[in-house]
Amino acid sequence: MRLCFLVEEHYRHDGMPIEVIRQLTSWGHQVDVVRPGGSLLSMTETVQAGTHDAWVLKTVSGGPGLTLLEAAAAAGMTTVNDARSIRGVRDKALAAAIGRSRGLPLPQTYAAARPELLAEIPASEYPLVVKPADGSSGRAVHLVSSPDRLAAMLPELAREGMLIAQPYVTNPGIDVKVYCVGGELYATERCSPLHPDRSVKERRVPLSAEVAGIVAQVGAVYGLDLYGVDVLLGPDGPVVVDVNDFPSFRQVPDAAARVARAVLGLARTGQASGAATLPHPRPPEQHSEVGRSSLTPRPHPAQVPVQVPTPVQVPAAAGESA
Repeated sequence: MRLCFLVEEHYRHDGMPIEVIRQLTSWGHQVDVVRPGGSLLSMTETVQAGTHDAWVLKTVSGGPGLTLLEAAAAAGMTTVNDARSIRGVRDKALAAAIGRSRGLPLPQTYAAARPELLAEIPASEYPLVVKPADGSSGRAVHLVSSPDRLAAMLPELAREGMLIAQPYVTNPGIDVKVYCVGGELYATERCSPLHPDRSVKERRVPLSAEVAGIVAQVGAVYGLDLYGVDVLLGPDGPVVVDVNDFPSFRQVPDAAARVARAVLGLARTGQASGAATLPHPRPPEQHSEVGRSSLTPRPHPAQVPVQVPTPVQVPAAAGESA
């Protein structure tokens, strides 16, 4: 198979996706790497139908890679994840609106183009968690204790563009991060970015049926195949606080091979999930090991068939065939 990975400069030396690319190459597949943030791109030549079996994106929020991925999707090519689905979670204001409308347990969410507009939020909603609508990796996440504290932070917040604000969910200072790879879930816990004083090393943890069901629903609502979900265990139950397409997959055993196999599976079917066409999901029915559960495969909407030219033949390595 011939694949195209779009890798932003921020991730050019990152273990994920570099290890996935190495794994695919060792199995005999051809992987072309495009760095949208570090190259002049000829949009009329870079994206042409039939050049690749699938395009895969690893990019920062707001990076140029998503535009290129959307161009590939418009040309009828398979993208991982679905380009429309990525857009739906990269904009956290949009993600909150979509998720709440489909019954996901997300906090009440306010959005403001200018930070001073957040002053209209009732004092009863404090403390607030305020962060950029296009933020990632815990960047610029603030716990704002009162309206007076918000007023003092306005100059700092003015640099962040569109903002979202959510009432703080009381929790022990630990986030549960759940990764979905190839239809299976893997759970870890780690310190919340709002509680840097906690000294908890990220580690695998058991995955409850309740959280597994919510994470499965997240994938179906947003139309994602490879993704991560941040969950807080609040006093009223689990709360989804963030959704990431193509996360780091830390603590997932044999992560590079698992992600590589998932990418190949999507490329072979020529399909990717689409939130607009997915039915409401059913929670997973079994949990086969600690921190891991099997998901019932979700149906995929058909995409435009891609005619792929015969590439230069490379001998396949043991374990996978090209």
